[in-house]
Amino acid sequence: MTTNTTFQKLFEPTQIGAWNLRSQIAMAPMTRSFADPTTGVVGPDVVEYYRKRAQDGIGLIISEGIVISPRAKGNPGVPGIYSEEQIEAWKPVTEAVHQEGGTIIAQIWHVGRLSHHELTGGQAPQSASAIQAEGQIPRFRKPYEQPEEMSKKDIREVVGQFAQAAKNAIKAGFDGVEIHGAHGYLIDQFNSDISNNRSDEYGGDLAQRLTFMKEVLRAVIDAVGSDRTVIRFSAFKGDNIDYMWKDPEAAIRTFIEAFRETGTTLIHPSTRYFTQVLADGKTMHQLVRKYWDGTIIGVGDLDPGTAEAALNEGTIDLAAIGRPLIANPDYIQRLKTDTSLETFDPNQHLLTLV
Repeated sequence: MTTNTTFQKLFEPTQIGAWNLRSQIAMAPMTRSFADPTTGVVGPDVVEYYRKRAQDGIGLIISEGIVISPRAKGNPGVPGIYSEEQIEAWKPVTEAVHQEGGTIIAQIWHVGRLSHHELTGGQAPQSASAIQAEGQIPRFRKPYEQPEEMSKKDIREVVGQFAQAAKNAIKAGFDGVEIHGAHGYLIDQFNSDISNNRSDEYGGDLAQRLTFMKEVLRAVIDAVGSDRTVIRFSAFKGDNIDYMWKDPEAAIRTFIEAFRETGTTLIHPSTRYFTQVLADGKTMHQLVRKYWDGTIIGVGDLDPGTAEAALNEGTIDLAAIGRPLIANPDYIQRLKTDTSLETFDPNQHLLTLV
């Protein structure tokens, strides 16, 4: 059997936050929609799905998005972590990962306006402002509905739901959480000028629009600790794929100031294309590293060679791999033995848990 010596850094163990990881490869969060569509409870198939990735030696597994309340839901079949039944159902998943020597964190999620009343228990979607998103809900094929602008009471309630979801995740056996603050979902709707036209303390310029995100970060960090809390952020939006900050470097500086202010230590900048240059000849992750000396999880259509180079140059501390890990549960073993990777086929791999 051939041993591949090209990717040394990817296979090295590392200490990140509270976690001793077996490799510098992370499993990126990927919506699969295999929970019970009514209860949001996961089953034995999900247990085995994550067990296989832990068996392979993935350093950090970031779960699919897990909603923090019924109103946070934006796709049929997504799991939740707000009921006792949901918490209990996640325990066999985390136990399976730990039995294989792995580490798994829960991505906690509220989709905000990217939803429909038929998914949110009959209630209107929530958002920073009453601005309707364009497009339709993936896997549901109905247009996004007009959201309600959240009151300050609503905001306090949702901040509390994020904190409770983090506590529930620890109770379920997860090793920490990732807050989904990217891709046009609720936190990003507050952060963005295209979905937030508020005139109170949650609106205004970018620094002011980050207020809601900072409140969520503080609440979750208070609940589970800064060394167990990751924040995912981005310019990219699922409902507006061409969106970009007007001044990417200035925007990144503003985000990083907010992270420092809240005591955040683990960040996950998300971009569609890892090698895309944004400003000053630098990619998003290079711009982030210019201003941030804490942990960076890199993601964005990464291939092994690009990931290895980024780890070696210190741009990122973990390389998050997405769809190739759906098609290849034995991704690391294939790299180590120089075995070709199966190509991801959405018609096949999004319909089955392999």
